[in-house]
Amino acid sequence: MSGREIEVMRAGLVPYGDALEWQRGLARARIERRLAHDVLLLVEHPPVITLGRGARGAHLLAADGIEVVEIERGGDVTYHGPGQLVGYPILDLTDHRPDLHWYLRTLEQALIDALAELGLPAERNPGYTGVWTRGRKIASIGIHVKQWVTWHGFALNVTTDLAQFERIVPCGISGVVMTSVQREGGPGTGEASLWERAIAAVIRGFEAAFGVTAQAGPTRPVPAHA
Repeated sequence: MSGREIEVMRAGLVPYGDALEWQRGLARARIERRLAHDVLLLVEHPPVITLGRGARGAHLLAADGIEVVEIERGGDVTYHGPGQLVGYPILDLTDHRPDLHWYLRTLEQALIDALAELGLPAERNPGYTGVWTRGRKIASIGIHVKQWVTWHGFALNVTTDLAQFERIVPCGISGVVMTSVQREGGPGTGEASLWERAIAAVIRGFEAAFGVTAQAGPTRPVPAHA
């Protein structure tokens, strides 16, 4: 492993708009070299549907009062909600490898390694971005990169209410079946135990895939909207 470090911020439940402004601010600071190290922001969101740059209106089936947000990440439509571990890596790829294909595949590998630690077989699905297990999709990925600094990231279903995905065509993939660590029989005697084990596994998977050492960071106050 290299001497590179990444600061892991575990912020808990954060409204989507606040987390979006937070990661944009971190990305600006990284681009401007005011932030000297990479960051992995780990959060959980209240229910929200997000539309990436490639989103099609027909893929949003029923918002039914849930907030819908259009954002700059790639990809189509996805759902975020309680029980889903969302990770926003703020990385300067010039310190790693300035290659978007490499970055996407490495994010997938981090999650594949994490799921292996949780006892679940996971794999890529050729032609798609994300991670699958036993033919079902368990993690979604959508990124944005500016001047080789990344934001947005991944969403891993841990104890997510999978019925919520019936509101959308997840990631624009017709017929896809969404699943979760809990649904696939991941370890843990209860939701809290499973959640903590999933976070730890994702951090270790990230360390191995990206060749970094994780350091715990503060749960900094989320900036207010301008």
